[in-house]
Amino acid sequence: MNKSIFISLEGVDGAGKSTHIQFIENYFRSNNLSFFMTREPGGTTLGERLRSILLHDDMHPLTETLLMFASRCEHINQIIKPKLGSNTSVISDRFTDATFAYQHGGKGIDIKAIEFLKNIIQKDLEPDLTFLFDLPIEVSMDRLHKTRDMDRFEKEDQEFHQAIRSTYLKIAKNNPERFYVIDGTKSISDIQQEMNEVLNRFFS
Repeated sequence: MNKSIFISLEGVDGAGKSTHIQFIENYFRSNNLSFFMTREPGGTTLGERLRSILLHDDMHPLTETLLMFASRCEHINQIIKPKLGSNTSVISDRFTDATFAYQHGGKGIDIKAIEFLKNIIQKDLEPDLTFLFDLPIEVSMDRLHKTRDMDRFEKEDQEFHQAIRSTYLKIAKNNPERFYVIDGTKSISDIQQEMNEVLNRFFS
């Protein structure tokens, strides 16, 4: 059994991450596994302040990218690395794949700039497992309008969200050893059964 693993959850807004994060938490608790739940942007005191700015204040896409990595730098050094080093698994609601999807795919920031920042901030740190919750943009946007007050990313048009979805799927295709893509249109019970099977591969 691995002593600790780093799990990230990704997907377009409205794909159901919040529902399934609770399932993962319950999985770890029921198996008496040490874990820590966190999120991006955020996770630290400074990160949460940056999160509020990022979700609600208009800014240049490059400024947005830099602030995402500023938050991530604190997150990695204050939370992720120390927790993993103490044999505690980390489950993060989004990580760097989100920056490639949103700031490159959605906002058009040069991918080389994001890769440069990634190499500086996280070096060789990568999630051991990434769940990507995927579903048609029409479905995700319908869910958003019905279930929440939307932040400025969620309020973007359909073309923006489609670009994010396409980028996520491309990243997953290029990293099959790390990604597990889940059809977000399936029932919650079917999705969680899949997740249970995947997690058992690490902890059984």
